[in-house]
Amino acid sequence: MTNNDILRRLRYALNLDNDGVLRLFGLGGHSLSHGDLDLLLKKDEEPGFVECPDILLLAFLDGLVASRRGPRDQGTAESGELNNNLVLRKVRIALELKDADMLRILEAGGMKASKSELSALFRNPSHRNYMPCRDQLLRRFLAGLAAISREEL
Repeated sequence: MTNNDILRRLRYALNLDNDGVLRLFGLGGHSLSHGDLDLLLKKDEEPGFVECPDILLLAFLDGLVASRRGPRDQGTAESGELNNNLVLRKVRIALELKDADMLRILEAGGMKASKSELSALFRNPSHRNYMPCRDQLLRRFLAGLAAISREEL
């Protein structure tokens, strides 16, 4: 999945308008204009499409966490590159999702997973039971999140 796709899907699932998305970018430490956001939200084949760099998606996710949970302590910065596991972790933290919630969202997205499979996604990459989050799992999770959040509105 591309960063742009993740951004579009999260925007839809969380029912955010452009101003809300820009506010989250600001909370994450990056300010964008409406024009810049429009370019990031375009589909890959549309003219004017701009690829969303990791730093911007990370700022959006950090802003999401900050808006829902409050500002982060300075000593808890995460290291490493942006990957699907980190995206899943930040969404889980921001929405305060428990294992049962995560499994329900995955099921709503059309994917069954066990509690042990889910916990493997959140382990340290050096742990022997660590499992990388594949694009399909993240895609199904975001689809399930959209379905559930739209039901609850």
